[in-house]
Order: sequence, then structure tokens, then C-alpha cells
Amino acid sequence: MGRLILPDWPAPPQIKSLMTTRAGGVSAVPYASFNLGRHVQDDPAAVAANRALLRQMLPSEPVWLNQIHGTSVVEANTASGVPDADASFSRQPGAVCAVLTADCLPVLFCSRDGGVVAAAHAGWRGLAAGTLEATLAAMDVPPGEVMAWMGAAIGPGAFEVGAEVRTTFIQSHPEAVSAFVRVPQQGIAPTAPAEKWLADIYKLARIRLNASGITAVYGGGLCTYADAARFYSYRRDGQTGRMASLIWIE
Repeated sequence: MGRLILPDWPAPPQIKSLMTTRAGGVSAVPYASFNLGRHVQDDPAAVAANRALLRQMLPSEPVWLNQIHGTSVVEANTASGVPDADASFSRQPGAVCAVLTADCLPVLFCSRDGGVVAAAHAGWRGLAAGTLEATLAAMDVPPGEVMAWMGAAIGPGAFEVGAEVRTTFIQSHPEAVSAFVRVPQQGIAPTAPAEKWLADIYKLARIRLNASGITAVYGGGLCTYADAARFYSYRRDGQTGRMASLIWIE
């Protein structure tokens, strides 16, 4: 099962979760090989075959989302079709919450009693807009009773952003200043390039989770951009596949 990442967190025994890597499927280059995204111009038959392989590990078909970098959250066991949302939650055993990523941050949640789970897709726009906070609100559990696990995302050494992104985060959480490192500029004004920063999306997520009252935060540290053998990275490759992060109550 080397193609899977199993979250290392003290979740209750009835909580099952995993993150796929790019290995173990049938897609051809540049999607080689376990691409689960239907929206990336991969061969639909290959995506269907990969999803069928994934389905063998799950109690039911995942509730796939049309992720739009927003804050909408749906209930997995009542959702129909492919809803426009960036997170789902469930209290129903067997309903599988899922998000797709290829640099954005996937965050899995569960309550300490194992009664509710959730999965959220957090690119910088969704993270800044409050998608994690919206997911927690939908779970409707005291923050101290929730734990979170952060899957593989673009690491702090590769996630270059503009000054406007930094400003957006600092305006709402001043401590976010510690999550940005200035990229040395080349050239002399007025021909110098625009100011750039390296952002730590893991730290930005931790800051927002901690501010919401969640201190049990696990994972982080796996860089999709740096590890081409294991992970898809949109920033690195452009045309590429998607990995899934999934959670359910057994």
C-alpha cells in the first residue's frame, strides 16, 4: 500500500482516512498514474479505472465536489450530483468525504468521539476566505473536541506569492506575518520586479485553526512541488493529475 498516505493522528478507531499519491493507477503521462480528477483533460476511461481502484478501498463512492476556491460546505450523505463546494462533512457511517488537490492544502477533520468527520480543500483563496472555519461551523462540535490533519501541499520553499496575498492574510490574522519570507529581488528600481514572498500554507492553516480553538493539529511538511515521484503539482507541471484525501466513519 505504498501508494497511500495514512494520516498519523490519534483519531478514534472508527475513523478511517487516507490520502492517495500519484502512484498505482493506469493514467498515462503527464497524468501518470493514479489521477482521480475528471477536470484535467485526462482520458475519461483512465480516470474511471483509477476511481474504481480507489472505490475498492472505501465503503461507498466518495462525494466528489466541484471545487471553486470558496467556503461552501455540503453534507456528504445528503449531497447529490457534484455540488459546487470546497468541503463536506458527515455524521453518517459509510459516507465518504473527499477533496482533490495538486498543491492546495487538504485538511481532514474528526471529532474526538468519532461522531462527525469532514474534508476541506484549502488553496490560498479558500483559506483566506474562511473555508476551514466554515467547515468547523458545519461540523457543529466544540473546537476543543475537534482534531485536524493536514495532507501534502506545496511547501514553504516553493509557494511563491505576491504581496497582495501576504497582505490579505495579515489583515485578518497579524501573526500570519511569520508565515512569509521575502524573496530576494533582482534588479534596481524602476525596473525591479514586483515584491514576492514565499508562503507557508501549513503555518497559515495552523494559525487559523488555532484561532478557531483547535489545538490538535497534525500532519504538514510533505511538499507536493519538491517530490515529483510521489505527488502531482500544478505549480510545478501545469498539466497534471489530482490526488484525493478522504475520510469516513466506519
